[in-house]
Amino acid sequence: MHKPQWRKVHSVTGVVPRSRHGHRAAAIRELIVVFGGGNEGIAEELHVYNTVSKQWFLPAVRGDIPPGCAAHGFVCEGTRILVFGGMVEFGKYTNNLYELQASRWLWKKLKPRVPRNGLPPCPRIGHSFTLVGSKCYLFGGLANVSEDPNGNTPRYLGDLYELELQSVSGARGWSIPDTKGGGPSARESHSSVVYEGLSSPKLYIYGGMQGRINCFGQGDFSPVSEFKTCQPGFPGAPSAVKITKVTY
Repeated sequence: MHKPQWRKVHSVTGVVPRSRHGHRAAAIRELIVVFGGGNEGIAEELHVYNTVSKQWFLPAVRGDIPPGCAAHGFVCEGTRILVFGGMVEFGKYTNNLYELQASRWLWKKLKPRVPRNGLPPCPRIGHSFTLVGSKCYLFGGLANVSEDPNGNTPRYLGDLYELELQSVSGARGWSIPDTKGGGPSARESHSSVVYEGLSSPKLYIYGGMQGRINCFGQGDFSPVSEFKTCQPGFPGAPSAVKITKVTY
């Protein structure tokens, strides 16, 4: 069994992205798509890296082109990418949802219906946005509740939303799963991953921060608490999502 080995990629050509943080990336076949982030200003361009030719390029995007953003949600399904939320300028967060059809480099702003049992997700950054089948799960993040447009009053979020996608393109709507049990505490900048084993799929939430860095950083995946939705969501699974939080 070969050990994993890091190797720096040299001899790249094309329009190389500038240094940044808070960006997101996804792989579509031989392409790596990078969007957003910033360093002394938020990057607006969509950069694409061809892993075969080792070349960066800027595709000629069209449609409802989103503004540059950072700390946004970013998922890939087939040849489409969904972007939710993020920071568009200092202290200004968004809850817009965009779709990129990478086969045509076409952006489209989506307007899914609001939940029947509550409000849609508020503008936020640092949330997790995870694809499971034909649905995306949004958890947590950081909101700015300041009434001053130049101010920043943080509020950590611990809410869970489900976004039902349409086939090929579009999104039907948001819903708020009817959960039970003790869910993860409010946090931002955490990690989220889906594990589909022999039992029903599980969405793991790990780490993050709430007022100070790494306050959840020491932990494991011990099943201290879990909450299950009452809606189906996954084929053959009466529990749509089971979330196990970390111990610390």
